This record gives sequence, structure tokens and C-alpha cells, in this order.
Amino acid sequence: MQKKILFVCHGNICRSPMAEAVFNRIIEQNGTADEFYIDSAGIINFHEGELADSRMRFHASKRNYCLTHRSRPFKSNDFTDFDLIIGMDNENIAALKRKANSESDFKKIHKMTDYCLKHQATVIPDPYYGGDSGFEHVIDLLEDACNGLYINLDKITF
Repeated sequence: MQKKILFVCHGNICRSPMAEAVFNRIIEQNGTADEFYIDSAGIINFHEGELADSRMRFHASKRNYCLTHRSRPFKSNDFTDFDLIIGMDNENIAALKRKANSESDFKKIHKMTDYCLKHQATVIPDPYYGGDSGFEHVIDLLEDACNGLYINLDKITF
């Protein structure tokens, strides 16, 4: 049975599509891609149908990631469709918890930085209003946290 993971940020144009791409690379490199279904979504629907922010796509391409995901809003049935729902910051987590309808939904919500191995971070900051260094920092954090998530999957109850 496939493990289904959804990465969530505010608008689904920077952090969550990048997390999706990073995690997809990890499972491809480990030969486990067929064991997973990975997607991303945003709390808001403002960017629905758009590609990731051009700056995020630029910085991702510098590390040989290709962001092709199109933004979509988080839907209530995502709690049914996914095993893990990973938020990028405290606001995302709070919004997801407000949308949860059951204890089962709550248990699926995790914070991305809980899986960081090397970096000491409490959130994956939104780089949208910042400069180049912010996008690079987000990718550094996501590469670390996604590796940590992958390594610790056996400790997570699905």
C-alpha cells in the first residue's frame, strides 16, 4: 500500500511544491518511488493553477530540481486521501487543525521542521517577500527535513 504525503504551505507556490520536489528526489534515489504518492497544496486558493513562484523555480533549478506542480488549495477530503499532512510553519499547522474534523485528522498533521536533522529551525520561513538568500535557505531546510522525514518514516504510524 502506498504512503500518501501532502506538503502544505500558505499559497502552494514556494515551500510546499519545493518540499514535494525534494521528497520525490529522495524516494527516486532510494528506489522507493512506487511506494509513495506525494503532492502539495496551499491553505489559500489565490494562486490556484499557477506554477511555483519564478524565483523558487530559479533557485530549485540551480540544484537540478524542476518544479512542475500547479498550485491547488487544501481540500477537506485531503484528510481522507493522505496519510501525512506536513505543514511548513505554525500558521499552516493552525489552519490545518482548524480544518480537521476528527482526532484521526489531527494525528495526520505534522510540522516539517520536526524532521530536521542538521538545522535548528522551528519553521520553514516563507521566502516570498525576501531575496535570493531566503529561497536558498528554504531549500537547505527542506532538503534536511525531507531527508529526516524519509529516514524516520518507520517511526510514524500510518
